[in-house]
Amino acid sequence: MKTLLNTTFLFLLIIGFSGGVSGQDFQETKRLAERGLAFAQVNLGLMYDNGEGVPENDAEAVRWYRLAAEQGYASGQYNLALMYDLGEGIPEDDAEAVRWYRLAAEQGNASAQFNLGNIYFNGTGVPENEAEAVKWYRLAAEQGNASAQYNLGVMFTNGTGVPENDAEAVRWYQLAAEQGNASAQYNLGNMYDSGEGVPENDAEAVRWYRLAAEQGLSAAQLNLGYSYANGEGVQQNNVRAYVWWSAGAAQGDENARGNRDIISDRLTPDQLARGQEMATRCFESDYQDCE
Repeated sequence: MKTLLNTTFLFLLIIGFSGGVSGQDFQETKRLAERGLAFAQVNLGLMYDNGEGVPENDAEAVRWYRLAAEQGYASGQYNLALMYDLGEGIPEDDAEAVRWYRLAAEQGNASAQFNLGNIYFNGTGVPENEAEAVKWYRLAAEQGNASAQYNLGVMFTNGTGVPENDAEAVRWYQLAAEQGNASAQYNLGNMYDSGEGVPENDAEAVRWYRLAAEQGLSAAQLNLGYSYANGEGVQQNNVRAYVWWSAGAAQGDENARGNRDIISDRLTPDQLARGQEMATRCFESDYQDCE
């Protein structure tokens, strides 16, 4: 099986607004926040956090998040935890971040559950505890959090915090991959490629590699190049292998660069010219027009 990507850890603010925020929006939100409405306090905090309708001010964002958090409002608790986690508007404090993440997570906030899983995995502000990380990843994953689904898949693949179980890994990768998580798509391609946790299926491997490759994941571009070069799951085509390896090489993947250089010698001058033209189109289309 080809090497899995490392577990990815993301921190995501809960955004309460889409599009621009007018001065009137700000004044109405502030009025409601000052009346003690927790949802408005969070939204006002977001306005200060993102500089929407008012100059950006992290300290003011913290103040309003805290008011909502102290009322038990999960979004306020989560965003306050995030500010402590990142040291924005307040000194960084891992213990306080954990405290507020936990309060939000216990109310079912999936982003807080995911971040709390990261914290236990890394041992940041708490003793490292892989089983506890799995617990929180699972809670977030069961709510559809794609990053948690991916991380849970990695835990089952590696037997980290849970017994190794390739079938369970496939299940969680599939859920995340269907939501567009590129790392999950790549790992799911690996599972089909090697027949681990699922019957070996080169065509399915290619399908998932392609989806991840089109999102710019160099490891998937490398593997898609292998598929074309070897005619596994797709008709053998050295020109397309050259194109995908060129894409990976442009992102600094040394294996892709080496493979591109080797296959260049196997192409006729006309094939090489076509491959270079296709590679240029691939780059310019952000990997959407590579074949």
